[in-house]
Amino acid sequence: MTTTVPALPAQSQDPRPEPTTPRWPRVALTALLAATAALYLWGLARSGWANAFYSAAAQAGGQSWVAWFFGSSDAANAITVDKTPAALWVTGLSVRICGLSSWSILVPQALMGIASVGLLYAAVKRVAGAGAGLIAGAALALTPVAVLMFRFNNPDALLVLVLVGAAYATQRAVEKGGTRWLVLAGVLVGVGFLAKMLQAFLVLPALTAVWLLARLSGGGGGSGTCCSPPSRCWSARAGGCSSSSCGPLTPGPTSGAHRPTACWS
Repeated sequence: MTTTVPALPAQSQDPRPEPTTPRWPRVALTALLAATAALYLWGLARSGWANAFYSAAAQAGGQSWVAWFFGSSDAANAITVDKTPAALWVTGLSVRICGLSSWSILVPQALMGIASVGLLYAAVKRVAGAGAGLIAGAALALTPVAVLMFRFNNPDALLVLVLVGAAYATQRAVEKGGTRWLVLAGVLVGVGFLAKMLQAFLVLPALTAVWLLARLSGGGGGSGTCCSPPSRCWSARAGGCSSSSCGPLTPGPTSGAHRPTACWS
């Protein structure tokens, strides 16, 4: 008695190679960021103290943690500057770590500009491809007002960075359909409020409209339990901002006698 063993089906051999990710976008992005760094950092010390008003506040923040927290214009905490203090938290920490100099005040602004270009590239690439992302990043890097802004110590550098980050987070929230990216977008807008107050809220209608339209049209990659009903998105967005915008007013160990007068209140 003989036993017949069934023949195994021959494995199909696909002569086509597996698709590989092209390397040129990574090389082009590296070149773009390097060129942006050269543009924003070259001869940076020629600006001197730039905005001396905010440079004095950065010096005060490097000497006193209380002055750093409230954004005071002097280490004695007599009075704050005319803006909420988030941008001064960055420069104050830089002065405390690196010492007081033109570079320690202005380099953080340039680094925030480079990060903004990279974030904008990442956001545009997700919807339009690497080529469009490179064009968008180059447009931001070469815009004359952006070059000036990221070489100066006004609060605009931090404001632009966090708002570009909020747009990216909103885009990811639309794709994922969850709440984590949406919360991150709200937190970033709140940080923008702490940088330059109500100017940060100019993007809220656009970001909220994108999210609501995506949810109402059935967009998003996840289950999307955030907006049911969609009006909860408004409260989620507002909650993310209002909770962050109360930072400078949070009671702490500082007694009332040592708290400076808030110019921006």
